[in-house]
Amino acid sequence: MRALVTGGSGYFGGLLRDRLLARGDTVRILDRVDAGDRPQGVDYVGGDIRDAAVVRRACEDVDVVYHNVAQVPLAKDRALFWAVNYGGTENLLTACRDARVRKLVHTSTSAIFGVPERNPVDEATAPTPMEEYGRAKLAAERLAAAFAAEHGLDVTIIRPRTIVGHGRLGIFQILFNWVEEGRNIPVLGKGDNCYQFVHADDLADACVRAAERPGSTVYNIGAERFGTMREVLEALCRHAGTGSRVYSVPMGLAVAAMRVTGALGLSPLGPYHSLMYGRSLYFDVAKAKRELGWRARWSNDEMLCQSYDWYRAHKAEIMNAEGASPHRSALKQGVLALLRRLS
Repeated sequence: MRALVTGGSGYFGGLLRDRLLARGDTVRILDRVDAGDRPQGVDYVGGDIRDAAVVRRACEDVDVVYHNVAQVPLAKDRALFWAVNYGGTENLLTACRDARVRKLVHTSTSAIFGVPERNPVDEATAPTPMEEYGRAKLAAERLAAAFAAEHGLDVTIIRPRTIVGHGRLGIFQILFNWVEEGRNIPVLGKGDNCYQFVHADDLADACVRAAERPGSTVYNIGAERFGTMREVLEALCRHAGTGSRVYSVPMGLAVAAMRVTGALGLSPLGPYHSLMYGRSLYFDVAKAKRELGWRARWSNDEMLCQSYDWYRAHKAEIMNAEGASPHRSALKQGVLALLRRLS
């Protein structure tokens, strides 16, 4: 098939691009920057998802569009959350409708559920976003559903849990740095909140399978083997063997400190991180298993340890990288660097 991957220079977009190439698809990417690892033969359309003319050009003569462009919680920019995650999606939906694209697979987020009243969360659970990133992403979902209902556009929405995998950095790079140095890792309260990740490979598999299944719908995607936040971090510490230990900090005090330092720009953590680090959220993935024949290969522990090993093997190039997306680059730790020295 002829596929367009928006955000194809980012972490997940690049991985999805390579998977599509491996199965013989023709691939075009739309992104503001051209990735240095773009394979020969992959068409590149340079531009911003907020530019309707660029988006129209990118959608010409494609069968399937995989939409991954997003301003992520690290951005902490309300205006960009709405301009990119909602406005950019509106541009893409319009272009797909006009170009008669056969299928649009829209990558959303579990942030639309905020802190759910009960777990597991399934596709029938009412969304309750509690910060601006989640609200903008939910509005984009609803716009996609409206295009499906009113214009007949075939849109499948994929909601992933927190994405992990080889090459996934951002906030995880800070965690890996601390563990590598043998620093102790804090959890909020007892750390007994159940927290589910998803491996990028498992997510890509779900997206490709969704593209092949006609009919607009929604799938929640996450690991099938997972436990508490303390358990996954302790597994990483054991794997690394650097002497790191997991310790508890008072939840209320820690959340307040995260919110204040994030709002003042002293920490890379955004409102979503302070909201969810100590809270439980996990998906029921039965619908994706039943309708797509999808299975999650990776457990929480396996994917986090694999990501740590990749970080150590590629640390030099990571620290010297410039212009990469937030999930493909190292972050400035800000006030967290002080906590690191004290851990």
